[in-house]
Order: sequence, then C-alpha cells, then structure tokens
Amino acid sequence: MSKIKLSNVRLSFPSLFQRASFNGEETKFEATFLMEKGSENAKKIEAAIDALVKENKVKLSDDKLCTKDGDFVQYDGYEGMLALKGTSNKRVTVINRDKSPIVEDDNIMYAGAYVNCIVDLWFMDNKYGKRVLCNLLGVQFAKDGEPFGAGGIEDSDFDDLEDF
Repeated sequence: MSKIKLSNVRLSFPSLFQRASFNGEETKFEATFLMEKGSENAKKIEAAIDALVKENKVKLSDDKLCTKDGDFVQYDGYEGMLALKGTSNKRVTVINRDKSPIVEDDNIMYAGAYVNCIVDLWFMDNKYGKRVLCNLLGVQFAKDGEPFGAGGIEDSDFDDLEDF
C-alpha cells in the first residue's frame, strides 16, 4: 500500500458525505478526479498502475483499470484529461485549505472544484477478476473552479401564471 497525493485536480461526481446510490442501491463513498494527460499527477498514477500490473505479471485491458481516458467520456470537463475514480467503504477525511473539517452543508465540495486528494492503488485478484482499483483516503479543498453542469434554471425560465 502506497499513498499517492494528487494536487490541484478537478473534482467530479463527488459522493464524499453520503454513499453514492445507483438504481436505488447504496454503494460506496466516491469521487472522480480529473488531471491533465501528461501532467505530474497523471504520471504518478500511470506509474503506480504500471508497477502493479508488472508486479502481478498480468496484462489488463483499459476497462479493468480505475482510470479512463477523458477523450472517450461524454462529460463536461473530461476532454484532454485522465479520470481517476476512487472509492471507500467508510467516509473519508474531507478538509478545507486550513485543514479544518468540511461538512456537506458547507457546499464547498462540488463537481468542478479543485482539490488535493490522497489515494492508494491496489491490485484485485479474486473471483470477480483481476483489476487495478483505487482506494480514496482523503480530500482537501484547494480552490474554486467552474462548476460542471452549471446552468440549471432561473425564475425567468418559467412563465407568469394567472390565477384561475
């Protein structure tokens, strides 16, 4: 187990305060971190994956890795990025720039924010197959960024309704 610290990465699909839910089923605490391809952050992750694959003497297809090439993902902000998904069975440490705890009601951790994170990559080899997965250990808010999927709706999107 080796901790890897990533600095100034974009946060995407954060479920840091409550477990993610898919098809009505609760899963894990998780987040995806976006880093520019070829950046120091990306090189750290790629080197760790390569080391695990080499150590375990396997060849894995891209769909067996905890990373995705953002150019093949149809989400806001992913183009030109390496996306790393980290998960945890327990709530992870989430702190502010000054290391004070962040709670969900602070509304600081949002998709598009820049964060630092600590992750641990590991090799899975069990009845479900062989993969390289990522444990999420902690997240620190670094700075605001343009929110992904921003836009929403405004009052002006609605028509004035007359009383009946």
